Amino acid sequence: MTSPRLPAGILTAQAWDLVRAHPVLTAAESEQSAALRAAGATVTVVPPSNPSLLAAPSAAGTVNALLDAAAQHETVVWLAAPDGDEQLARELGLRLAREPGLAELELLYGSWDPAGARLLDVVTVMDRLMQPEGGDPWKRAQTHETLAPFLLEEAYELYDAIRDDDMEAIREELGDVLLQVAIHARHAEETAGFTIDDVAGDLVAKLIRRNPHVFADTEVGGIDEIIANWEQIKKAEKSRASAVDGVALSQPSLALAAKLLQRVERAGLDTPPPPPTSLGTELLAKVAEARAAGIDAEAALREAALAYMESVRTAERHQPPVS
Repeated sequence: MTSPRLPAGILTAQAWDLVRAHPVLTAAESEQSAALRAAGATVTVVPPSNPSLLAAPSAAGTVNALLDAAAQHETVVWLAAPDGDEQLARELGLRLAREPGLAELELLYGSWDPAGARLLDVVTVMDRLMQPEGGDPWKRAQTHETLAPFLLEEAYELYDAIRDDDMEAIREELGDVLLQVAIHARHAEETAGFTIDDVAGDLVAKLIRRNPHVFADTEVGGIDEIIANWEQIKKAEKSRASAVDGVALSQPSLALAAKLLQRVERAGLDTPPPPPTSLGTELLAKVAEARAAGIDAEAALREAALAYMESVRTAERHQPPVS
């Protein structure tokens, strides 16, 4: 067995020793079989008696070929397809269970999926969906602008799942957010000239730069220093003229007010909110009071709104029917 998500030829030392020392059989040519052959291994394709044999109820013909080769050479290696040749493995296992003296079967992993390997599948599937021929017309018709509302919607759904402490929902919603990253990056590949690898590469470089206490020799005394270093490095990278430059203006207004107050506080500026002379300035003052008390104003208002929503539902349940 080998990982289909690693380049062909990347195998463990044990696997290379086996394929160089013994005949290798496989059901079809592949990049892996070509890599083994190029490295000096003897690879033989054992074609099924009909094209669908390995997916059919029986793979007896291939099993017989394998057992004949094993009898002749004592040890042979079967190079499994990316899906593991499940039907063949089942047929062979049942045969050896009935006749254990025929051969000994050992499963060897020549390579494993590295952490994050399924992210490669995301890229592959997205590339397939975006193909002009046979892809998904709806996804090809989208732009960054038309997709933007979905990004906000998925982020809010993930936020709700986190608030509900629903691990299954968190897992699903993280996937939906990842879909937004993948499709935006795929559109950029065709329109802006950068790919998801560029996106990932920029993120890796940023994480390394902004965490010198991990990737360099910077010493920190605690989390507060880590945050301070992050903000200092970020400020140097962005070269912003103002402490409030770069604040996301599309976020909800309460969250926007809290972020502005946080930036002002971190910059050490003596710029208090304006006096509460209107509804807007009154709300801003309330957000400032909440920050001083360590309260998340956005979360507090959301909690109050949800409680009110439940009160409405309760009232509806007890409301007499209208005749």
